[in-house]
Amino acid sequence: MKIDVLSLFPGMFSGVFEESIIKRAINEGKVSINIHNFRDFSLDPHNKVDDTPYGGGAGMVLTCQPIFDCVKNLREEDSIVILLTPDGEVYKQSKAYELSKCKHLIFICGHYEGFDERIRSICDLEISIGDYVLTGGEIASMAIIDSIVRLIPGVIEEESHVNDSFNDNLLDYPTYTKPRVYDGMEVPEVLVSGDHKKIAEWRKEESLKRTRERRPDLLD
Repeated sequence: MKIDVLSLFPGMFSGVFEESIIKRAINEGKVSINIHNFRDFSLDPHNKVDDTPYGGGAGMVLTCQPIFDCVKNLREEDSIVILLTPDGEVYKQSKAYELSKCKHLIFICGHYEGFDERIRSICDLEISIGDYVLTGGEIASMAIIDSIVRLIPGVIEEESHVNDSFNDNLLDYPTYTKPRVYDGMEVPEVLVSGDHKKIAEWRKEESLKRTRERRPDLLD
């Protein structure tokens, strides 16, 4: 998979993709991630990428030209262009699985007061990571890319994500490790019973219980 990210602040990505599982996936050639400063595509003499909004209002709005030209330079036949925006489709695990099967993703990170509405015309998807506002799309893109890369075949063991929270609209079951007793808290007996059928039944029950208690909306 190839991932390109358009951002005015490429330095924000330093270190994020240079550690842990994503770094290993890059080193093994399973994914390439490139950050592009779309200011480099500005035709303005001062490399300006924003301007005041028509009709008045606070803040500056990202202009079309630099983003259009940057996307045009990167876009291929199988590219999916994704705009990070608070009014986009709320991101879910099912979408992560869908995007993990794509060959080329292009993320556009907005900033300042917003972006020219016409920029939507070159996008295939608009995604939000929740009902709150960030200073820009950079952090949102990092979260989405992390969730996608781990699902690429061979990046982690399939069993590790098959049982993730939100698969089948359920939260994950509780997990434990050694020691069996810590500070008076003991690992449930069923998990050390060796009875795999009972363990599977317990995990399913606990997953349903946790979802009912914490995220009942997922069961609707």
